[in-house]
Amino acid sequence: MLRVAVPNKGSLSEAASGMLTEAGYRQRRDNRELVMVDPDNDIEFFFLRPRDIAVYVGKGTLDVGITGRDLFLDAQVEAEELLALGFGSSTFRFAGPVGEFSRADQLEGKRLATSYDGLLRDYLAERGIDAKVVRLDGAVESSVRLGVADAIADVVETGNTLKAAGMEIFGDPILKSEAVLIGRKGHAAPAGLDVLMRRLRGVIVAREYVMMDYDIRKNLVEQAAALTPGLESPTVSPLRDTDWVAVRSMVRRSQTNRVMDELYDLGARAILVSTIHACRI
Repeated sequence: MLRVAVPNKGSLSEAASGMLTEAGYRQRRDNRELVMVDPDNDIEFFFLRPRDIAVYVGKGTLDVGITGRDLFLDAQVEAEELLALGFGSSTFRFAGPVGEFSRADQLEGKRLATSYDGLLRDYLAERGIDAKVVRLDGAVESSVRLGVADAIADVVETGNTLKAAGMEIFGDPILKSEAVLIGRKGHAAPAGLDVLMRRLRGVIVAREYVMMDYDIRKNLVEQAAALTPGLESPTVSPLRDTDWVAVRSMVRRSQTNRVMDELYDLGARAILVSTIHACRI
């Protein structure tokens, strides 16, 4: 039975369980449940703190887990990223008092507060920056005002909390993070992992694409196909009027309205868009 770690709380929890549900797996109905077995799919889910998931997977206690890329890299365990899941995006960045810093190399000899000390130490070492890392479990943005640090490195979403603390972001992003599926490094894939990954990829594609159908004259098919190439090639079917054909193709959801407008201007009609609920690519 495949053993999978899922975040039990925080910003990743609901989205991770939602994706697994879309992939056809049972999920807990009560947030107090810590373990849930899905016998129909021969899989067992363990609901754990997101920061601990990489540790359990790295030690081989659990087969795979869903966590943030930032938390995974910070844990510094024997695990590897298997699949980016497309939700829970955030950016790990430096921030300091307004007007004091503009580049990372200005942090030489400074004190840096963070909740991701492993990740930050690796970043500084790779760039030859000698700075003191101060590990804090939370409220990192208060550390400068309290005299504990000169600057901070933290996960930034909107930046509003930093502004309220009189701080600003500077330098290049340290890391762009999102939810990822991780597995133990250097070991054979456990039974059932290929099915799990295939299903998750199907959910990702179904969320990113829609199915577009339209009718167009035969002599315009090549131009229309250039607008809707699909993943491999669009499906073209004959109509009763032999001068026209029906075309079906997958189109990125974010480009739907632009593509519809361009198809209409080209001469396509009966342009319909439908949601993809599930797929296997």
